[in-house]
Amino acid sequence: MRKYRVKSKFRFTLFLVITILVFGTVFSMLLGTGTANSVSFDQFKPVKVESGETLWTIAKANNPHNKDIRSVIYEIKELNNLKSGEITAGQKILIPVYN
Repeated sequence: MRKYRVKSKFRFTLFLVITILVFGTVFSMLLGTGTANSVSFDQFKPVKVESGETLWTIAKANNPHNKDIRSVIYEIKELNNLKSGEITAGQKILIPVYN
């Protein structure tokens, strides 16, 4: 069996650090941990909020592909910059159009 000796501790430490960084980068890319998520839409439909409507009812009425209603509400809130999610009658909001 062959024995290896470390001649330079600095070069060995540098090799280990670079190897760990490369493996960490490859591993994170494979798992998708470094991805950024954002909502972007190509088309919008303006909707005037009627009395008694909520984001839930608007999202349900404008969800032709049966997406999860919670994600549709999130997208509407992001698109219209609604922090609390409260809407009022007469307010005009944009709804994403799903193709």
